[in-house]
Amino acid sequence: MSIPAASALPLDTLVVPTPAGIASRILSKTAGGSLTLFAFDAGQGLTEHTSPFEAIVQVLQGRFVLTIGGTPVDVGPGAIVLMPANVPHAVDAPEAGRMLLTMLR
Repeated sequence: MSIPAASALPLDTLVVPTPAGIASRILSKTAGGSLTLFAFDAGQGLTEHTSPFEAIVQVLQGRFVLTIGGTPVDVGPGAIVLMPANVPHAVDAPEAGRMLLTMLR
């Protein structure tokens, strides 16, 4: 489930985008949290939901609109956004993109 230790891996090769879909791969998972790489095709998204854990989104490619507690946040490559625990949030990808999601338990 995790990536190998002591290896430099190019992020763009670790998940294969799905046409008209969302692909994901868990890169690491421990009792303290997880790190998941996502690839969204244009027009895809995740409906509003909540999580009991804080989450940090790092945008690697493309553009995303994160709606957090009803507030839209437009993010592009190099941006990082904190999504607080127990606050409703949604993800929309107006263009194809990749993001890294860190869940903190």
